[in-house]
Amino acid sequence: MSDLKNLPLLLLDNSSMMTVLNEGEFKCFNLTFEEAKHLLEIYDEEQVLRCFSNSDLETVIFDYLGATKRNYTYKRVRNMRPGQDAIVFKLYVTPSETQPIIHADDGVEAKKIQNVYVYCQHLIRLK
Repeated sequence: MSDLKNLPLLLLDNSSMMTVLNEGEFKCFNLTFEEAKHLLEIYDEEQVLRCFSNSDLETVIFDYLGATKRNYTYKRVRNMRPGQDAIVFKLYVTPSETQPIIHADDGVEAKKIQNVYVYCQHLIRLK
């Protein structure tokens, strides 16, 4: 794991992950939700940078992982530094096999058109 004092933990999505992979050698492996939550809890709030703007991912972090609600600083990052860690929240979208129609409280009709899945990866820049 990186030196927590000098290198912030980066929170990435599909797009921001591709941005930081432009230089260096990396190791990437899948994380369970429990492992991702544990890694988040190791760092203080000011030691974590949110490198995505999709607010739906914050719902994943706090509601589905069960991580403590924090207000992570947003920063666009172009390069990871050697020894730096990141958690990547990867979204995987598939078309819905069924398309049920529901009616919202106000009577509006809505149709399910896709399924959204998320998984986590731990990314480390080695060199």
